[in-house]
Amino acid sequence: MAIEMVPNASPDDLSEGRRLKALAALVVLWGITWMLHVSPWGMVIVGGVTALVALYMVRIAIANPTYAISPNKASLPATAETAPLDTATLNPADFPRVSLLVAAKNEAAVIANLVDSLCSLDYPEDRYELWVIDDNSDDDTGSILDRLTQNYPKLKVLHRGPEATGGKSGALNLAWPRATGDLLAVFDADAQVPANLLRHVVPLFANDRTGAIQVRKSIVNSETNFWTQGQAAEMALDRYYQEQRASRCGIGELRGNGQFVRRTAIAQCGGWNEMTITDDLDLTVQLHLNQWNIGFLTTPTVGEEGVTSSIALWHQRNRWAEGGYQRYLDYWRLLLRNRLGWNKSIDMFMYWMLQYMLPIVALPDLIFAIALRQPPVFAPLTTFAVGVSYWGMAMGICRTQKISLLLAMVQAVKGTLYMTHWIVVMAFATTRMAVRPKRLKWVKTIHDGEAASA
Repeated sequence: MAIEMVPNASPDDLSEGRRLKALAALVVLWGITWMLHVSPWGMVIVGGVTALVALYMVRIAIANPTYAISPNKASLPATAETAPLDTATLNPADFPRVSLLVAAKNEAAVIANLVDSLCSLDYPEDRYELWVIDDNSDDDTGSILDRLTQNYPKLKVLHRGPEATGGKSGALNLAWPRATGDLLAVFDADAQVPANLLRHVVPLFANDRTGAIQVRKSIVNSETNFWTQGQAAEMALDRYYQEQRASRCGIGELRGNGQFVRRTAIAQCGGWNEMTITDDLDLTVQLHLNQWNIGFLTTPTVGEEGVTSSIALWHQRNRWAEGGYQRYLDYWRLLLRNRLGWNKSIDMFMYWMLQYMLPIVALPDLIFAIALRQPPVFAPLTTFAVGVSYWGMAMGICRTQKISLLLAMVQAVKGTLYMTHWIVVMAFATTRMAVRPKRLKWVKTIHDGEAASA
């Protein structure tokens, strides 16, 4: 069932509706912060909430990251190191058909390398295809793709003009109804895809309630500078909690590049949402609301370029922050109705507090603390959140790099310093959302192809 946020709403109406909801949330959260400061029970209440969150996070931390639990309590693979499909012994007709989708806008520097790698995968030739959508590029992307079709028969190219809408989601929606695959895979133009990826991903769809699989991402230029090193640590943090959450409560999340979606699942969602700036995060919630599970593949990984400057990181993370918060504004009614089930609903609420609520209240908490000459009331929960992030990053680095936990904990100190940018980004993004509605458009990350050619 496709989920409509506001039936028949125009983009302007939807943006204004989000602004009003963001403003209401801001006023409520800032008001609660003030009341906690002036109440003699404020620190006690926050301490109690911190204890409950701590108990939940301990439950997540001790989960076995090999299996997730589906709504009917049957185990399903959530993370892999699974046995890949054997292309030598199986009949090619037994392999599911896979359609690879790439939305490309001004990707002349990297698109040829991607097409070459995606047309050379270790999978039966007649069981997968590649669709690349040139989304009104004003560089040579379109002409390069047209030339490549002469060398790669499985490559199919679609061109979108200046009148096209919906950003990346609109581009994907143009392609997937034409595609023939039972599974749809989405890659960014800078993706570095291992040849055996499909053979590892496909077995994870053996459970009929698995709607999507997210492949772990790696930063291919991680040693460039502080910012790319921080993104590599951030990926390790994401890896740890993706594994643990999927194992305990079934909440896996899509990350755009390297995501695989069952065709019947995307059809049930009505395609990708063209009214969002983060198609992957929006689809994550829609799939879970429609009772699908999302698994996570740890090995092999899909490589991508990390942004190399603070300005590029600021713009990228602002988009991620807004898109992530947008999900709660768009689907709050369905989330409150417990459409996810208790396990997933509690998990989403806990991570909303840690990822979004705390940055939103950080500034007023500090202002009220200075004005009233008392400690910030959310200090216990904030301290715990930083500790949880640090621990998850250390464990993720340990698993990813196969090093000792002690050495991983040392590396995680620098990564935790890098992650403090999230507090500033989230506070800025949510405040701006409450004041000024954002025009929906696809703001892409620039790919220079240097990491691929290095």
